Amino acid sequence: MRKLASFNFITLNGFLSDLNGDISWHRHGAEENEYAAEGLQSGSTLLFGRKTYEMMASYWPTDMAMQNDPTVAEGMNNADKIVISRTMKKADWKNTKIISTNVVEEIKRLKELPGSDITMLGSGSILSLLAENNLVDDYQIMIDPVAIGSGTAIFQGIKLPLNLKLTTVK
Repeated sequence: MRKLASFNFITLNGFLSDLNGDISWHRHGAEENEYAAEGLQSGSTLLFGRKTYEMMASYWPTDMAMQNDPTVAEGMNNADKIVISRTMKKADWKNTKIISTNVVEEIKRLKELPGSDITMLGSGSILSLLAENNLVDDYQIMIDPVAIGSGTAIFQGIKLPLNLKLTTVK
C-alpha cells in the first residue's frame, strides 16, 4: 500500500499564506533546497491542489529554475504528478494527471495501487479534506521563523481534532 505524506511550510503562528494567498514571507535557502532534493530522490508521485500546481508549473519547467536549482527542477519536472481540481480540463506540465471528482475515493484507490508513495506539496484545502478523511500518513512541516497577523491556517476548516504524534524534528 502506498503512503501519502504532506509537506508544507508555515509561519511560526501556523499560517500557510496570508489572506491574499501570498507566501513571499517564505525563505527557501540552501538547507531547504537540499531537503527538497533529497525528497525528490524518493521517486514519490507529487500531489497538488490547483493553485499550488499552477505556481509550481509556472516555475519548475523554466530555464530560471534549471539555473537556480537543476537537481530539484529535474526531479520536479520528471516526477509523476497529480493535480486535484474541479476546474482544470488539461495539464500541460509533463507527467500530470487531473482528479476532478470523488477526490477522497480516488485518493483511497490510488493508495491501494502498487507504486511509489505520494507526496502532497502545499495545497491547504486539499490537505484539510484528506486529513479529515484520515488519508495522510505523514505530515512534514517546515516552520519559517516569521509571524504574520492573519492568513490561512494549515488545517483551515477541519471539524474534528487531529490527534497527531511527533516522530522526528530536524
